[in-house]
Amino acid sequence: MNKKIFVGILLSIILVYLSVRGININDTIDSIKNIKWLPVAAFIIIILFMQFLRSYRWGVILKPLQKIDQLTLFSVTSVGFLAIAAIPARLGEFARPYLISKRSSIKFSSAFGTIIIERALDSLAVLFIMIIALLFFDLPSWMIKSGIIFLLITLIFISFIVALIWQRERSLSILNRILNKFPDKLTLTLEKIIHHLIDGFKIITDIKMLFYLFFLSAFIWFIDVLAIYMLFLAFGFNLPVLASIVLMIILIAGIAIPTAPGYIGNWHFACILGLSLFGVAKPEALSFALVYHFLSIIFIIVLGIIFLPLNKFSIADIKTYADKTEES
Repeated sequence: MNKKIFVGILLSIILVYLSVRGININDTIDSIKNIKWLPVAAFIIIILFMQFLRSYRWGVILKPLQKIDQLTLFSVTSVGFLAIAAIPARLGEFARPYLISKRSSIKFSSAFGTIIIERALDSLAVLFIMIIALLFFDLPSWMIKSGIIFLLITLIFISFIVALIWQRERSLSILNRILNKFPDKLTLTLEKIIHHLIDGFKIITDIKMLFYLFFLSAFIWFIDVLAIYMLFLAFGFNLPVLASIVLMIILIAGIAIPTAPGYIGNWHFACILGLSLFGVAKPEALSFALVYHFLSIIFIIVLGIIFLPLNKFSIADIKTYADKTEES
């Protein structure tokens, strides 16, 4: 077994143990039995809308490379999210670039560049929402410090991307000095990959569109806040919308940790940790985490399976196709 996969599964087991430790399982079951289903239905509709917005945003980022129809974007996004949830060690992140490169003329590494831009936008949007939360709520010091560190890392990363775009020749000359230390064939391959990767950053050159994408990203995450709040109502939690923001931020950090497929363990532990800040008892917090996780994963699985016949792939396919396209 791959070492990363083994460590991920082991970490999941530890986090599951920490999540259920000291809990009377009957209390958790009773809490789930009393759930209100109308807010649950609203939750499902909201996350479906969120998935549509994600695919639409990706289309905007891809547009400088090639305009892709919305159905293709939505189907590839749905299968891509299934891959992220199902494949250990975050290897599923390569599924969307692979699938869109198969269904268009966009190079694999260029498509992967758009995913990097997407992640940077998400990071900035979540940090923006976190700043708003700070205006109304005293967040834990560890959360504030983590946010500051994450902001600095994000800004450095974005500055690096901007440098690659605006000072492309100079940046490439610096990178070439490093690449020249590798064998000639490998150097040529890496140069092509870097060139295509930078092409995926093209949207950054359009400042107006970049601001549009930022506010669209913030809107997507506010929609996620609303979805979490709907589940609060389903469980009868008398919590403010602010609690949804805090929980979302902690959950994002939690599921970023590579664990077993499906975010098992880290999702539940993050939910319990976030809800504990607002005085929710551990059995109720666990019941919320179980339902939230189940609904989210089932949603991803169902959508992914619906569109999987149009977007079949395997990890071996992704590696082979990436090598083939970059050599061409």
